[in-house]
Amino acid sequence: MSHKAHNFGSRTNIGCVRETNEDALVSQPPLYAVADGMGGHAAGEVASEIAVEILAEHALSIRDSDALINTVRTINRVIIEATKDGRGREGMGTTLTVAILDGVRLLIAQVGDSRAYLLHNRRLQQLTRDHSYVGELLAGGHISAAEAALHPKRSVITRALGSDPKTEADIYELQATVGDRLLVCTDGLYGMVSEEDITHILTSTDEPQQACDELIEAARNGGGLDNISVIVVDINNNESEFLNFGNDAFGFEDAFDTRSRRARFQRARRGNAKSGKAGVFKRLHLGILTFLVLLALLVGGAVAGVYWYADSNAFLRTEDNRVVVYRGLPDEVLPGLRLEWYEYTTNVDPADLRPTTAERLKEGVRVDSLSEAASVVSSYEQQIRQSSVRERPSS
Repeated sequence: MSHKAHNFGSRTNIGCVRETNEDALVSQPPLYAVADGMGGHAAGEVASEIAVEILAEHALSIRDSDALINTVRTINRVIIEATKDGRGREGMGTTLTVAILDGVRLLIAQVGDSRAYLLHNRRLQQLTRDHSYVGELLAGGHISAAEAALHPKRSVITRALGSDPKTEADIYELQATVGDRLLVCTDGLYGMVSEEDITHILTSTDEPQQACDELIEAARNGGGLDNISVIVVDINNNESEFLNFGNDAFGFEDAFDTRSRRARFQRARRGNAKSGKAGVFKRLHLGILTFLVLLALLVGGAVAGVYWYADSNAFLRTEDNRVVVYRGLPDEVLPGLRLEWYEYTTNVDPADLRPTTAERLKEGVRVDSLSEAASVVSSYEQQIRQSSVRERPSS
């Protein structure tokens, strides 16, 4: 069956700090997807490439949510196997956001914190929910969207492909409308560019590729601390003939109703809880003592894991008008408990940096390692030098 494609554009960029691009994307109508690899050099890019290669291979065979779920499961399995056969490294993984667009029908699968947005009537709405520490706080109403944007743990992922054989994707089915614009992106975009600025670029550019180019440049101008991948698709026809939808797909108005989306998530969770109660009660005969022993082991392992995680991370923070580098985590692990160790004070004055960068440094900018912290400091110094050159009067 032939498929009538929409107008689209795509672009991926290494950013201003990273040495390699661990992002990958595929734009193969009707399928559009981005993947943000993790695991360091020669690992994260392997995981993300596996994801997009399998998606490209199956692009024209995914016609319903079950097929998409099974494809994501295949990707997860292949990434896990790749860590054992030498293609990648232990601990590698990737986020994945897949959108299949058929006329006005939209089928999405999502794992991690890469996102899908829909621009409808000049209004931008996030369609997916982040699988991240901050995403969970936001979904639970514990923090606001403004607080989430500056939260020091916003890059901590709670679900990724390649980490657990049982990992599943969230699936969304919805009906858009002609004239809408779809955006699929990694966190390198929305972490550097506000939703207001993203909306402005999407509404002020006619061509999808031009929109992608301007979004990439906006992210780089905002600091470019991560790799950046963007796909923009114009929904310009309503001839839906490829996807097979159920009867419970969101209407496009529902997609913009946060309360409706939250209610659907809550109903799904209640259904899962009911189905699991019988099994929980059957396992109680194993004994309270066994449960307590296992709980103690889990708590001890979690404490050790948190300490190891903190020791392997780093962050930058403003102190006494200087950027200071710490090993550890920038916020409290438990009330009154911090896992941070001073490393060194730089010569960078936050006042010389872009205002958005200086504001993030007040809360703490988390990075994956001390070497990456040094790279970020170097990028700050380069920004300051370039700024001083531009401001120096000509003789």
